[in-house]
Amino acid sequence: MSAAYVLNISSTISGLLPVLAALFNYKSLDKVLRIAGLFFLVSSVFDWMLELTKIAAFGMHNNHPLLHLFTMISILFFAAIYYHAFFDPGLKRIALILSGIALLIVIFNSIFIEGIWEYPSISATVLSILLICFSLAYFYQLLNRQEFIHIEKQGLFWINAGILFYFSINIFLFMLFNSLIKAHQEDSYMIHIITNIIANILYSVGLLCKPQKTA
Repeated sequence: MSAAYVLNISSTISGLLPVLAALFNYKSLDKVLRIAGLFFLVSSVFDWMLELTKIAAFGMHNNHPLLHLFTMISILFFAAIYYHAFFDPGLKRIALILSGIALLIVIFNSIFIEGIWEYPSISATVLSILLICFSLAYFYQLLNRQEFIHIEKQGLFWINAGILFYFSINIFLFMLFNSLIKAHQEDSYMIHIITNIIANILYSVGLLCKPQKTA
């Protein structure tokens, strides 16, 4: 059993951490964190489905159609998460507009450009750009609130940190996957695996946070 295989399985298992955290702390979660918890459940299901489709007995050409579908679902979930997380009505509208544009690009890419049987490099890059913008906007909003808050005690702070960490590092892997990285897929995906594990830990911390009163 290779180290790469162990890390890959560990990455898949780590996807259960935020799900368990959400279940454990469910009664304390607000609407945004409950949506996030549901997304992590869907994400974990997809992770295990991707592992299962690697088994030869399933006879699939590859599992890239699942990645295309998951990218679309991710856009919908994150549109809902950030729509409710943003305070400013203008940011809410921008979040919906940008998410709609991103979803159209991803659908168009899946049908007409890369196709569902190719790794969704363009779609993953679009998702990364979208979420990097959303996460930076949320941090700006959080740091510029008028009332005093302990940002480290805000659940969405940790989740947002995990999103920014994961996508800002992996965007270059997604962007170059089909052109340069494909020949060195195992080495390049080690970065993805490690960042995924760290991000899932950050998500779990966020979902375990208790609601804080502002002062």
